[in-house]
Amino acid sequence: MKHILVAGALALALSGCASQQPEAPFTLTLAHINDTHSHFDPSDAALTLDGRQVYTRLGGFPRLLSYANTLREQAQLADQPLLFVHGGDAWQGTGYFKLNQGAMNADLLSRLGLDAMVPGQHEFDLDSARLAAFIEGVNFPVLAANLNARKDPALNAAGNLYPYVLYAFDGNDKERLESMEDADSDPVVAVIGLVPEDLSEQAANPGRLAFNHEVETAQRTVNALRAQGVKHIVALTHLGLERDQRLASRVNGIDLIVGGRSETLMGDFASLGLGKNPPYAQQVTNPDGRAKTCVVQAGHFAQAMGRVSVTFTPDGRVSRCEGGNTLLTDGVFYNDIRRGKQHRLSEAEQQRLNQAVAADARMAVVAEDAELRRHIDTQYRPALNAAYGEVIGHVPATLTHQGLPGQDGSASDLGPLVAASQLYWANTPEVRAVTGRRADIALVGASAIRTPLEPGALRQGNVTLELLPYSTPLSLVSLTGRQLAGLLLETINASLADNQAAGAFPYMAGLRYRFDETRKGAGFLRMIEVRQGRQWVKLDSNASYNVVINGYHASGNDGWNSLYQLQRVLTDRIDLARVKGRLTAFPVARLSQTRRGAIRVHYINQALRCRAGGVQCNTDAEAFMDYVRERRPLLTPLADSGITLNRL
Repeated sequence: MKHILVAGALALALSGCASQQPEAPFTLTLAHINDTHSHFDPSDAALTLDGRQVYTRLGGFPRLLSYANTLREQAQLADQPLLFVHGGDAWQGTGYFKLNQGAMNADLLSRLGLDAMVPGQHEFDLDSARLAAFIEGVNFPVLAANLNARKDPALNAAGNLYPYVLYAFDGNDKERLESMEDADSDPVVAVIGLVPEDLSEQAANPGRLAFNHEVETAQRTVNALRAQGVKHIVALTHLGLERDQRLASRVNGIDLIVGGRSETLMGDFASLGLGKNPPYAQQVTNPDGRAKTCVVQAGHFAQAMGRVSVTFTPDGRVSRCEGGNTLLTDGVFYNDIRRGKQHRLSEAEQQRLNQAVAADARMAVVAEDAELRRHIDTQYRPALNAAYGEVIGHVPATLTHQGLPGQDGSASDLGPLVAASQLYWANTPEVRAVTGRRADIALVGASAIRTPLEPGALRQGNVTLELLPYSTPLSLVSLTGRQLAGLLLETINASLADNQAAGAFPYMAGLRYRFDETRKGAGFLRMIEVRQGRQWVKLDSNASYNVVINGYHASGNDGWNSLYQLQRVLTDRIDLARVKGRLTAFPVARLSQTRRGAIRVHYINQALRCRAGGVQCNTDAEAFMDYVRERRPLLTPLADSGITLNRL
């Protein structure tokens, strides 16, 4: 990692640069984005406009580039300084990242004309070698003052990773400086990068990196910059709004914090249906009680761009900070997320809504940059379409997922839907012809579901590559009511006792229960009922029920231990997979465990080998896709999850 900090005598020698700064007030404008998460194409979004809910498309990189170019042109005409920065978490989020990982991000981010970026926690999802390749592949500096890469060979050698960067301005003309030795009388702006100090606990692949204290690093860096004569300091962070505010209240000398991570669309967007969020350009008093730091952030998914203008007094303090976030729409409106011809509003309605947008500073109709659109469509979209396949349905609003329902009433939208899909599929004529059984109940372990679903078109690949990516066969096994109750108690208690085990939490279809926690991490089932036709009846302890479960949990993995114990000697379980396109049943004889604890499935006849040619094991994903196509093409949460969880 390169260190530009100049110490000791050199800093003192250069401190005279401060006297060379112009006495006239200096105004700096920053355009900023954060948490774009590979949303290179526009996102479908529901907005409230003209008193009604309508659907439009927001953002995407070609639209970001068009708007950034407009801001650049305005700054050039006014001969005003402008920087364009990214607050981190460019990675993950869409099929584009699944297919291209960091390479497409490096390509498209470089085409935006950024001046700096701070890495977010998701930039550490792959190994450090791939992150280093990304950093070396972009045409702007990547900043992280509190990242210590000395023990990481890949990132330590990255020549484009810095603690901060310096820009000198002569009106709109901008020059990047290696150090203050190169400065003359023009105003100089330092942009510092800060990542979370606890990133090693949150990042998927922190490698051998160390992360230093945010506040201490920030103050030490600011002090060194001030000693060199830098009057104007911007912190580009990926800490989240709350920690940005804390940073501003504990560090003297930061003029502006441009943040990311909490994905806060700062400003009042309630009348548009997007909530009343903290005000844009908040000013937080520094610990010295004199200076203030301005704090901004710009939402997520490349849907909006922030623009903030900061005016400084001659001695370098912030005298004014103002601006706002602007949602970037394509200006085309529908009354349904499916956006069919029949859903498009009339031309008169389109015109009226576009007039409303034009009168609202929170929105702008922006055309996509044609060249960047063409580049995405020719270089990247064909592979995405091939991998992700046809549209199977539409998601009007985000469908969430969490392992354990929260004490605040929050719960998974997707857990009950996945369970419902499995119960539906297991009872279709094709499946029943193979199994010879009717399924009564479906159970889903929370860990089987990997992502939420965002608004917009739902493609096959969103299910097979993201939502249910493990290519897991569905299993049908009979359990008595007593065994079912024991399994529920085992998995619920494990999830409550240790949040790390929340992946074991059971979601279900065809069954409902009430669980009362009686002491921390433990409780009892007050009620369990099974659906029979249109009625709910009490679970019969002695009755046998056919239960659909994915093969991983059906074998007792992820804390579903009782299922392993029940199948050690004998089981009537059937695993379901496709062989050369034909649905095939694989009867299971028993389960065993290796010396290392791995669970083995012993089949009666032919073994199910999911990696063999012509074998498709992802019947869990197939079930969900069929359910969406045939029963819920407009995918919304179920009215009742069947779960009543009374916590202490």
